[in-house]
Amino acid sequence: MSAGEVRLPNRSPAPRSPARPGCSRWGRGGTNQRLRAGQLNGQGRVKRARSCAIGILLLTRLTTQASTSSCSSRALGALPGPHRHNPRPERGRAASPRPAGRARGLRTAPAPPAHPGRVAAAAALVPGPAVPAMGGRSAARREDTGRRLARFAALRGAAARPGELWDVVVLTAADAAQAGAFREQLAEKLRRGELPRGVRYHVCPDPPGPRIGNGGSTLHVLQYLEDLYGDQWASFTVLLIHSGGYSQRLPSASALGKIFTALPFGDPVYQMLELKLAMYIDFPRHMKPGILVTCSDDIELYSTEVTETIALDKPGFTALAHPSDLAVGTTHGVFVLDPSSFSGKGGLEYASCHRFLHKPDMRMMRQSGAVCVRGHCSSGNHGDSGMASECVYTDSIFYMDHLTAKQLLMFYKQMGTLCYEIDAYGDFLQALGPGATPDYTKNMSNVTKEDLGLVEVRQQLYSLLRGTTLNVIVLNNSQFYHIGTTQEYLFHFTAESKLRSELDLLPVAFSIFPDTAKTSDQSSVIQSILEPRCVIGPGSVIEYSRIGPEVSVGKSSIVSGSYISFSVDIPSHCFLSSVTVKINDQVEYVTMVFGVGDDLKKTVKLLSDILSLQFFGASLAKCLDLWSVEASDQLFSSGNTRLGLWTARIFPVCSTLSESVRMSLKMLNSVQHMSPFKLSGFQLLSIEEMLAYKDVEGMLKFRKQIYDEVCLQRQKEKSDCRMNCT
Repeated sequence: MSAGEVRLPNRSPAPRSPARPGCSRWGRGGTNQRLRAGQLNGQGRVKRARSCAIGILLLTRLTTQASTSSCSSRALGALPGPHRHNPRPERGRAASPRPAGRARGLRTAPAPPAHPGRVAAAAALVPGPAVPAMGGRSAARREDTGRRLARFAALRGAAARPGELWDVVVLTAADAAQAGAFREQLAEKLRRGELPRGVRYHVCPDPPGPRIGNGGSTLHVLQYLEDLYGDQWASFTVLLIHSGGYSQRLPSASALGKIFTALPFGDPVYQMLELKLAMYIDFPRHMKPGILVTCSDDIELYSTEVTETIALDKPGFTALAHPSDLAVGTTHGVFVLDPSSFSGKGGLEYASCHRFLHKPDMRMMRQSGAVCVRGHCSSGNHGDSGMASECVYTDSIFYMDHLTAKQLLMFYKQMGTLCYEIDAYGDFLQALGPGATPDYTKNMSNVTKEDLGLVEVRQQLYSLLRGTTLNVIVLNNSQFYHIGTTQEYLFHFTAESKLRSELDLLPVAFSIFPDTAKTSDQSSVIQSILEPRCVIGPGSVIEYSRIGPEVSVGKSSIVSGSYISFSVDIPSHCFLSSVTVKINDQVEYVTMVFGVGDDLKKTVKLLSDILSLQFFGASLAKCLDLWSVEASDQLFSSGNTRLGLWTARIFPVCSTLSESVRMSLKMLNSVQHMSPFKLSGFQLLSIEEMLAYKDVEGMLKFRKQIYDEVCLQRQKEKSDCRMNCT
């Protein structure tokens, strides 16, 4: 095995249960009723089957021999094949409504998988909450998404055939410590059979020194691949996922990485990595050797006609384009397309690109001719009516062929050490197309640090890439989703968003959920254990946590990696996330707490300016007074630079996970009620230090304990079901 590779080529995946229908959630009557494939008549015959979680759970009509009983059984169809019918909603029609009501004690009996060891993950993806009627475009995206997820589910834990998937998947990391955390999680996924085998999985950390941006990371990965494989990488199809950075806008993903963010569906639950692999599953078969570049915190859902294919086989760069509102264009890359090269109709078109704009303002978009003022410009981000008067085509992922990648690698080698932040989108794509100009090389509006050296590097890249073709594949029925902030995360997972509908996200996924726990379909519980009588408010997300019996979580809150064993009311709009740390070889725990709207990226230069830093609606200076913490340079782990919530040493280190949650909630309570709570007796860490001291093994161990307990509960319910059915 090559250095840095995470791979189990000669090992079978860890033993997995047979198909797991009805085991994503337990104990709650209304929840269990949603697991039913249909209603049983007096003869025990399935009366009707309905479409289920994004096309993965395929239900077939069957005749059972059992008479009516309190233990209902169902049959699960195999993955779609030449003789299988996929009961998805027709394009243009809304999904079938979920059955309503509660049915205490309902159980579902397992059906043997058609392909042992390959269907288990797919079979257990159960339908989510009732969703509003979808327009035809959204329904088509949901259908095609389901097909891709079904194909990927069949490969989870199985060996992919040559050419069926990527030759290499590379995750970038900010540094060696983050890379180690990524490799540990990848290895665990391979052991559990959650990823396809036969793919080379690598983690490539950025080199030590100054930040180099995702463009610099891309260049470094090219060097990494050549060092590992020599000329062999010239024949590889490579998926490069930019995963570095510390997710300051969604800090629950900071310790273990945005690419391992859990999603509320799947058995075991899908994380962003699996979703990326699933959504791009069609690409490798129609791709020449080269690199596909994507980011770890966005999701692209799209629909094409049956006869249409996304082919990544042209020289130069090829990018996907999505119709979007002009406001979306101001925060993304925008393509200036030749209007005569596409019609805006159908699912997919190959268009000519005159120029690429990086985060342009409205004036620039209009002056450059990027705005489409046509009825056929059917904006995926403007609803399903297709009647948007104006739109632009925005970027998401892009491909470069091997020859172009080789040119960039030669440039990187000639540079020696890269000391500037290069943007893979802004600095690569803006040099392309016949209308490209070097003006952007001096634009510093989107960089964290201005430097004349960066201008020089940009100009060199422009000279290198000028004249290179930028091919654009217009996906007329597509939607780009970003979940990199707390607000986006809460909205897409709990509100009636298109993403929730099109991915069929569940209110409770792979969790233990008793009858007496209270929540709503507008919340999300992911791989967690909830005790009786706990209450989860609408709009809140609970992930990888244990919630005790007398716990009430307010609305629009996030609880991650925590154990709450005591009676407490967690306020609305609260962010709570626990991190296992190892200090002097001693395992301890720290819990960060904030308001979901607090700005962790904001910094000031002077201590006198910390009044402008807000912690749950109060100034940080006032909070420090309440906690008896002195405001000094020693308060911040960054010294006298970058003074902010990210670097403030305010979170107490505790010997148990539950106690760390208790202490942090007492801090928050003191701010809410403006009552003193002394922190003087504790060792205090900043979030920056939590990540430096994080104990990945300890955090994964806690998640595994929840995983094992959920699986044991499943086995118990299966056993009870069989006994009740005989």
